[in-house]
Amino acid sequence: MEGDANGIDEEREQEEEDDSATDILRDRFRLSTISIAEAEAKRNNMEISEPIIACIADLAYKYTEQLAKDLELFAQHAGRKSVNMEDVILAAHRNEHLATTLRSFCNDLKAKEPQSERKRKKNSRKEDKATTSVVHIPDL
Repeated sequence: MEGDANGIDEEREQEEEDDSATDILRDRFRLSTISIAEAEAKRNNMEISEPIIACIADLAYKYTEQLAKDLELFAQHAGRKSVNMEDVILAAHRNEHLATTLRSFCNDLKAKEPQSERKRKKNSRKEDKATTSVVHIPDL
């Protein structure tokens, strides 16, 4: 019985640490968003009220959370544990200008990558088109 209690306590501590890290990340994200909104307003000789800035920061955070979930699902659907550039470009498909900009950025990154570091696998043509830029998704 005592071993079960220790395991539960460890799980609670881990959840509290995760929640704390999430809170810190959210707060830093919102502060950065507020800073950007204020700088853009100043650059364009505009004024934005505090409630509007707070709303923009909250919407940006929620959008980013949903984007992260979508990217994770795209990678899982493709049978991968890592998000790659193709997933990011796919997530931007509703905004053609953004998708075009991301494709250009991806191509620029590929061009700058030294030939010796490029990973070449003899797989399907579809996989050959994907980039080697990835972000690891931890197991939950």
